[in-house]
Amino acid sequence: MRAVLYNTFQGPIELSQVQDPTPPAAGVVLKVKATGLCLSDWHGWMGHDADIHLPHIPGHELAGVVVACGNQVKKWKIGSRVTVPFVSGCGNCGYCLQGDPQVCNNQFQPGFTHWGSFAEFVAIDFADFNLVALPDVIDDATAAALGCRFSTAFRALKDQGKLSEGQWLVVFGCGGVGLSAIMIAKALNAKVIAVDMSQQPLNLAQALGADAIINSSLEESVPAIKELTSGGAHVSLDAFGSPGLVEAGLLCLRKRGKHLQVGLMPPEQQTANVSMNFVVANELEIIGSHGIQSNRFPEMLEMIVNGVMNPAMLISQTLSLGDSVEALPQMDKFEQGGIRIISDFTK
Repeated sequence: MRAVLYNTFQGPIELSQVQDPTPPAAGVVLKVKATGLCLSDWHGWMGHDADIHLPHIPGHELAGVVVACGNQVKKWKIGSRVTVPFVSGCGNCGYCLQGDPQVCNNQFQPGFTHWGSFAEFVAIDFADFNLVALPDVIDDATAAALGCRFSTAFRALKDQGKLSEGQWLVVFGCGGVGLSAIMIAKALNAKVIAVDMSQQPLNLAQALGADAIINSSLEESVPAIKELTSGGAHVSLDAFGSPGLVEAGLLCLRKRGKHLQVGLMPPEQQTANVSMNFVVANELEIIGSHGIQSNRFPEMLEMIVNGVMNPAMLISQTLSLGDSVEALPQMDKFEQGGIRIISDFTK
């Protein structure tokens, strides 16, 4: 099969011919129909993820069709149209059994722990526990856009942050996760302030319904947020990944507010300057959020089918598999807003 492969971290990325995958006993092989190009893929190529073993095929946001099943698979058949959370649990450990496969100690992550979806085919383990059936009305590109950024933002806001109607949310970083968060927050009837250092993503945020935008290269974000929210936001979200944004996210909150950390940080930038006395005195919460459980997809998919959310609006560009060879190393330049999707696997 054709696949995008790299043999060294930060080294050449090539469109290569590799052997087709075979299904694990509890897994399936999918023909990939669409896959997202995500900043997490760039982090992997940079060597920031200890789970990656070389040579490696990236890609973790995907939609596909089952073309082969392992002998232990009971719920799926050839021809099933599916997606999968990028963090997939084993289905048997204590965390999975209590409903938290996103922190499973034996998790399967396509594009990280195993070869991913920048390929014509991808093998997915623990299929009965993790695969999610796709409604016919959601096309492949939109389904792929859900896999990491949109679904992660959905769980972060709805389950972790418990964002509710009328509350103020501040989104730091208007890339794929941040723009997804804005759309989801507006669907929950929350009020949103978008913060970014560049005007183009802020324009996109405004088009998605952000109630206010702040260009942090032109003004201090925290005082502006305090003024706009009459004392502070209920929830802040670092969708980019920066020690400075963690600090700003906490400082902009009202008492008993919640800071959600979704953005990943390079190894040398993982320590934030946070006053625990400030956190204690104001009874703030710092909450990490990593992925989403497969059993949380139905509510999200229903909101999309019913037109409450339209993640297709976030897709800014469709690419070929070959295009990703040049696009992946440039992800940190943030020259392209929205979500980019690989949907052509013929070139």
